[in-house]
Amino acid sequence: MAIERTYDPGPRIAHAGGISLGTTDLPTSLWFFRDVLGMEVTAESEGVAYLRGYQERVHHSLVLTQQDESRVNAYSFRVAQPQDVERFHDEILRDEVDVRVLPAGSEVGRGDAIRFLMPGGEHPIELYHDITKPKAPEELQSLLFGNSSRRRGLGVQRLDHLNVATTPDAIGVAETWLRERLGMRRREFVAMPGTQDAALFSWLSVNSKLHDIAIGGTAESAGRFHHVAFSLENFHDILTAVDQMKDMGIQIDAGPGKHGVGQAMYLYVRDPGSNLRIELYSGGYTFFDPDHDPIRWELEDLRYGMTWYGDLPSSDPTQTTYQETMPSAGLDLQD
Repeated sequence: MAIERTYDPGPRIAHAGGISLGTTDLPTSLWFFRDVLGMEVTAESEGVAYLRGYQERVHHSLVLTQQDESRVNAYSFRVAQPQDVERFHDEILRDEVDVRVLPAGSEVGRGDAIRFLMPGGEHPIELYHDITKPKAPEELQSLLFGNSSRRRGLGVQRLDHLNVATTPDAIGVAETWLRERLGMRRREFVAMPGTQDAALFSWLSVNSKLHDIAIGGTAESAGRFHHVAFSLENFHDILTAVDQMKDMGIQIDAGPGKHGVGQAMYLYVRDPGSNLRIELYSGGYTFFDPDHDPIRWELEDLRYGMTWYGDLPSSDPTQTTYQETMPSAGLDLQD
């Protein structure tokens, strides 16, 4: 007997898919991501390069563009089904949010997409589904069939998550919108003092990871970037990375250490071409229970949540060039 299935969960996000970084020094950024981190260049033209990790089968998770200002041009999420791009488009328009339709090929290898500013956050978000899955050139192919290319450099496997910031008065709007409109689930959060469940910082995902995106507060402005994280296989890789980057003179913002939130190993460094912050991230625990209750941290416990052990960033301007956050583009790239 055939079973009639009528349940429709609506359009869904599958995972954090990519980030587009503008850099004032493309050759140096390309050296950093390709030669130091070991990412594969899948396409390159004048002023633009596309890269992926050695276990990513899609065309790219990182776009580097030469431009006058270093900033994040787009934060991208892949949707679960091709029709979800159009369905999200219609839902977001009903929220009275401006949406741009990006034709196939606006990023090499990627299909139709939409672009809008996250309500409350003001970050440029792009949603897409279709993306090509090219094979690595023969000289980079691996005998391990689970790898899209050979492991090289420090061995970036894949993009793990995005971390953004907005003003404290707008976090509630942005975080609620991520949950209610994009279907993100709050995994852990730092409670706003004096509230029951309002978040000052929140880690959200649509899968078993701790986060596809994290959002927190900043005194600077809305639409700010904190970091993008790329996954390494194990803790030892983080320690190898810090040794090599020290020798190369690459700025280390914090770590190596272990987060209390999610319990992953981390190292925060700067891409020397763009000066944007990159996290190298390994381990952590996963979330499988469908009725998982978000883990609550109080502000006074945040020293354990941010860093269980390891070096915290120094914000003393006489000792470091640490920046709290960095800029993002507007709705249109020229903004």
